[in-house]
Amino acid sequence: MKIKALFFLCLICGVFLLQAFAQTATPAGTVISNTAKYTYTDPAANTHNGTSNTVTVTVLKVAGITITPDAGTVPNLVPGQSATLTFTLTNTGNYPEVMTFPAAGAGAVVSGPVTVTAMFADTNGNGVLDAGETNLLTSTTTPSLNPNISLPVVVKITANAAATPGASVSVTLGDATTGSPSFDNQPNVASANGITTTDATAVNGIREALGSITTAIEKDAMIAITLTAPTGPVTVGDTMTYTLQDCNSGNRAATSITLPGAPVAAATGVFIFAPIPNDTVLRSGQTFPAGTLYTTDPLSVAPTAAAWTTTPPATLASVTRIAFNIGNSLAAGACTAIIPFDVVVQPTASPSRPISIIADTFATNSLNQPITDQSGDAAPNAGDGNANFNEGPAAGTIDGNGVIQTTPVTVNVSVLNGPAGTPGATGPTSNNDDYTNKSQLTGIQVPSGNTTAAATIVFNNTLQNTGNSNDSFVLSTPTVPAGSTVEISLDGGTTWTTVSGGATVTTGVLAPNATQNYQVRVTIPTGQSVLTGFDTIIKATSTNDPTKSNNTIDRIYTGYLKLVKTSSISNSTGIGAATDPVPGAQIIYNVQYSNLASTGGTGSVTLNATNIVITEDGNAAPNNWGSTTTQVVGSATDTNSGTLTGDVAGSSVLTDTVASLAAGASGTFSFKRMIK
Repeated sequence: MKIKALFFLCLICGVFLLQAFAQTATPAGTVISNTAKYTYTDPAANTHNGTSNTVTVTVLKVAGITITPDAGTVPNLVPGQSATLTFTLTNTGNYPEVMTFPAAGAGAVVSGPVTVTAMFADTNGNGVLDAGETNLLTSTTTPSLNPNISLPVVVKITANAAATPGASVSVTLGDATTGSPSFDNQPNVASANGITTTDATAVNGIREALGSITTAIEKDAMIAITLTAPTGPVTVGDTMTYTLQDCNSGNRAATSITLPGAPVAAATGVFIFAPIPNDTVLRSGQTFPAGTLYTTDPLSVAPTAAAWTTTPPATLASVTRIAFNIGNSLAAGACTAIIPFDVVVQPTASPSRPISIIADTFATNSLNQPITDQSGDAAPNAGDGNANFNEGPAAGTIDGNGVIQTTPVTVNVSVLNGPAGTPGATGPTSNNDDYTNKSQLTGIQVPSGNTTAAATIVFNNTLQNTGNSNDSFVLSTPTVPAGSTVEISLDGGTTWTTVSGGATVTTGVLAPNATQNYQVRVTIPTGQSVLTGFDTIIKATSTNDPTKSNNTIDRIYTGYLKLVKTSSISNSTGIGAATDPVPGAQIIYNVQYSNLASTGGTGSVTLNATNIVITEDGNAAPNNWGSTTTQVVGSATDTNSGTLTGDVAGSSVLTDTVASLAAGASGTFSFKRMIK
């Protein structure tokens, strides 16, 4: 009876040991043996010894599995970043066990914008899938684990490139649903994602567990360059001030890049690149932060490939970009100080071409990837990486990288067009009717007749850009003498362009105050009225502003000195009336000579007449007054003090020589003859 009681006591002890398995984890198959010893004394006072029979208990298999951590966390990720998550899988059973994973990596359940890129049993704990280790994306079982032995299970994830900052991420190994908060060593519920023990003969059956790690997506370095440009309009000579500021709106610092073309001491940092806008040059005398760089390379060369110097070139007009080094990093949430720089508007500026600019910033993010941004919009990290000023089909449009900012230009457009060497000449009323007068030399007949020969006359003119910006000018002929051909040459007469049919000639680009000499060749046909001026108007029109123009007149005269003869009678003979031409009466001849050429203004080219010789020959046919009259000695006069000859008795030939007669001037040569 005692032996039986002892046997049941031992059984009770065995059950207790099973209940206390988690603390003792006696290996399965262990035989627990129990034999009792006893002594007793008989009536004769003899002591007796003995032993009971032996009872044994064999420990059964008890399965156990834990996966930790439970509700673990790791640092946040940024889009594109990878992370290594390490779970610990432990055999908490009392026998060696192989753990079972679902096929194709289904044991790792992901929530959030990440992708599992690897999952393996990291036997040696180095975080790398080495030869001989189990790839749990392709294998469904782990190596056998002895009781109380843990196995690191590595799950590698990568945040999607398009992951939205603020998104939550969780990676769960296994999918046990009971046993909160640890979810360890739970009865298995068959599912697609469970991680379980394998041996179904365990007294407690198949077990499963769950572990989880959470994180979140945060913004990497997010740089944004802000540029302010003058609203304008601006004009030539104005100083334009631009300001730049770089801000990092991300959760991680932006770090430096290295410019291979810069001096070593200044080559590393977070950089702002500012191109010098079109039609401007960097203003001399301004002070920039230490480490500012300059380049003369074309804007088609990316700033990271340009050659840089810390010393500004002697000719600031050659600078194409400046670079500001804002330090080795730009902290999360930080902004640089505002950086101003000045440029001066050049004469090349034109209202048809706004002054345009777009700035860039370059840095590196926490993944050691280059990041860049362009100014003009609010989007960070929105640069195209080349900064070659090709952002958009037209200035001011958004193309996803940045916005070219423009400032309108107004310039003083002005032109003078006039005679050779005096483009500012004026005519009778203004600088739009200045003139160059020339006369046809041949084919001129008597007054009221027509020319009997064509004539070609070449005029020399000069135009001047009197605006404050570079400009070119279109030469046209709004007025041409009927039937005439007008040609223009810009190269001294080597080549000619006919413009009388509506064609034009355009000069090259002229800097402010520069001049252009040109020639006008006018061929006027025969049959023109004599003693008449024929105007060719040459119009010079600005290409910067076609509403601005200036005219000059190239005028051909078909003779310009006009003689008008009149006569009157003075009769004091007493025969007939006082004005009757009777023998003894005097004929008074008046010869009025006039210079018909136009006058007025300053700098215009007039036609003065010189060495005028008026000859009165009374015997030259059809004249006959030499034989029918006699000279009244002392009667010859000239209102311009001309030199007179022949005013002597018996003379039949008189001359009046006038040294010079200005355009528009006139005079009268008079003499008297007595009728025989």
